[in-house]
Amino acid sequence: MKRQLVRRPFFQRDPLTCACELIGTELIWGDCSGKVVEVEAYAAIDDEAAHTFTRPSARSFIERNKAGAAYVYFNYGVHWMLNVLVKGQANGFVLIRAIEPRRGVELMKRRRRVGDLYQLCSGPGKLTQALGITDRHHEMDLCVDPRHCFTYNSKPRLRRVDIVADKRIGISRSAHLPWRFTLRRSPFVSRAAKS
Repeated sequence: MKRQLVRRPFFQRDPLTCACELIGTELIWGDCSGKVVEVEAYAAIDDEAAHTFTRPSARSFIERNKAGAAYVYFNYGVHWMLNVLVKGQANGFVLIRAIEPRRGVELMKRRRRVGDLYQLCSGPGKLTQALGITDRHHEMDLCVDPRHCFTYNSKPRLRRVDIVADKRIGISRSAHLPWRFTLRRSPFVSRAAKS
């Protein structure tokens, strides 16, 4: 099955479109990979839950980076979080919340010290731990390196996925927006969608 790298024009649109269409792609990270099954969209403007609302560093990140750059930050002093920069029709980020592990599963299990396949990458902190993502990957261009990228199936009929929109998780501001997207009925998401 032929797969193609997700290139920069994909991320030169708006966060909601990019978030939806990242579902079903494959995130490749070194010797590991997995199918993206859960993401959240964040808008750079008028989204109180986005870092750009309160952090000047997030706004300057957008200014100095191209669409498709990795935005990696430490959340609550506990977990690294992997986001990808969207910079086009509207600026923002897509948080990668969960993947279905595909390749490098034993390495992921060692990193996470977890044997349950469904718990390996079912949350943004679990995912980064399993893949070994830290601040050293911050600002990495995810559109050029086949070892750190997203890929998709080049056959359109095989790219169709059933997506559910739901409220974002773990935020208090702008929490009403249905900007979390999951692959319907996937057992690998962090939390089943309500809708």
